[in-house]
Amino acid sequence: MIKIFGHLAPDTDATCSAIVWAWYLNNIRNLKAEAYVLGEPNTEAKFVLERWGFAQPELLGTLEAGEKVVIVDTNNPAELPEGINDADIGQIIDHHLLVGGITTKKPINVTIRPVASTATVMYSIMREPALDTMPDAVKGLILSCIISDTLEFRSPTTTPRDREIAERLAGDLGIDIPAYAAEMFAAKSDISHFTDAELLRLDSKKYEVGDTGFRVSVLETTSPDAVLGRKDSLMSSMGDVAAEDGVDQVLLFVVDILNEEATLLVPNDLVKTVAERSFGVSVDGDTVVLPGVVSRKKQIIPNLKV
Repeated sequence: MIKIFGHLAPDTDATCSAIVWAWYLNNIRNLKAEAYVLGEPNTEAKFVLERWGFAQPELLGTLEAGEKVVIVDTNNPAELPEGINDADIGQIIDHHLLVGGITTKKPINVTIRPVASTATVMYSIMREPALDTMPDAVKGLILSCIISDTLEFRSPTTTPRDREIAERLAGDLGIDIPAYAAEMFAAKSDISHFTDAELLRLDSKKYEVGDTGFRVSVLETTSPDAVLGRKDSLMSSMGDVAAEDGVDQVLLFVVDILNEEATLLVPNDLVKTVAERSFGVSVDGDTVVLPGVVSRKKQIIPNLKV
């Protein structure tokens, strides 16, 4: 049996792409496969699963040496289970930059394309009969992944291919993209039941700039005030989260989806320096607004400086 999973802190794309590829392997390739998650999916992913009638994938337990796996939506060993290099990795499907560090037991299929969503990559490499027999529910997952990762085509990571596939699937399903996106983003914006530490890890990736390690957290929301209203407690929790996670600092970017801007919390001089050197802004206070910044992959990570 092939275990399929994405990255830690699973979002809509990591969660649902694993399910999409499990459907493809089981029903088109006649290979036994099952989707897993490496943590609790975010609220948007849970909404999407319920909307399209899928159970939440099981949490992956200990990964044994030699187990057959497919990795989706990441190629970074820091975002994968311990012992990943001892597994029998058969395939990697991703849309992020190539990090390096994964080793395999044999030559494998690796598909990494510069599009906004792993689901876009999957749809693009499928052929008939997959595209002709794909159930509406699977189409709904792919559409949801693209809407999520493009922020309804607002993100600079959006490509014509993402939009083309999303509009094709929406047409097949009779879905109005703006209305459905509003439902998804409303689900993503509900943070009421998360602790501060959970929020700081909810959608985050570890990244190093020189000798400085960061947990780069992004909260995409249509209700930024709900997050910023917890600003003081979030900043007071950053030290403990950084220490527990083995990094020097947590960077929290609150992305306002509708206004297409991010607010960076500035708890100390290190983050002030990062903000000013990375984004060319002047920081006066414990937050700074970054107009037009919505993408961690394309606008935040590549620009970080200390």
